[in-house]
Amino acid sequence: MAASKSKQLGEFLRRRRERLSPRDCGLPAGARRRTPGLRREEIAERCGISVDWYIRLEQGRDSLPSRTTAEVLSKALKLNPADRAHLIRLASPAPHRTFTKETAPPNLVALVEGLNRPAYVIGARFDLLCWNRKAVELFRNYAKIPEPRRNSLYQMFTAPEMKERYPEWEREARSLLESFRATFDFWSDAPEFVGLVEELKSLSPEFRRWWKEHGIRLQPSGEKLMRRPGFGLVRMSYATFQCNDNPDLRLVAYGKPVPVRG
Repeated sequence: MAASKSKQLGEFLRRRRERLSPRDCGLPAGARRRTPGLRREEIAERCGISVDWYIRLEQGRDSLPSRTTAEVLSKALKLNPADRAHLIRLASPAPHRTFTKETAPPNLVALVEGLNRPAYVIGARFDLLCWNRKAVELFRNYAKIPEPRRNSLYQMFTAPEMKERYPEWEREARSLLESFRATFDFWSDAPEFVGLVEELKSLSPEFRRWWKEHGIRLQPSGEKLMRRPGFGLVRMSYATFQCNDNPDLRLVAYGKPVPVRG
């Protein structure tokens, strides 16, 4: 796991460095640059570390940085709060885990089925584990989808009806991908995660393009614009809750649809 985390951390550092311009950091633009972003030497200098060590970090060839160094890197790269939190987690040692697709416990299934609003439970890989009747009315009958394809990320990027259901599909799909990426970096040595990503890269040009950006998003609640059968265009609020029994399980619940006029 450590080697895999080092690789994801290195790619994350490189993508964030490429987003910065000399102007962002109060540096003179100087001669025209062949590649976007700051140079590795400039980041190393801002952090007070050797250029060689920073290069090794970006290449995933060194041990994980300390918490102090990760904090310095986050400031040098001008990370937003979500990116900073992700970098700190990537730099923290974690025990090796083997992925096994989760099963929603009976008490959670009963809770979901008893809710009078659309609700479902997803696992670490965004697999759909259980849902209620209201979710079927809002989305589709997940039971009719082949079990290996019952995955919210897979459905978003491969099911043709998704672009019709979500008028702001690009926004919703990108948000979902970036939420998944925040989890993937900690499971990047698990074949089940890697296989899902590689399959979606081959099936979706949007997924393939956005995946390269290494975007991270933590969005446990918000609103979605949707076309709902029988209602037309509606705005749906939603919230996500972690399961105390297993933090990899998340309950997603939707509120009352609000019609959108015009």
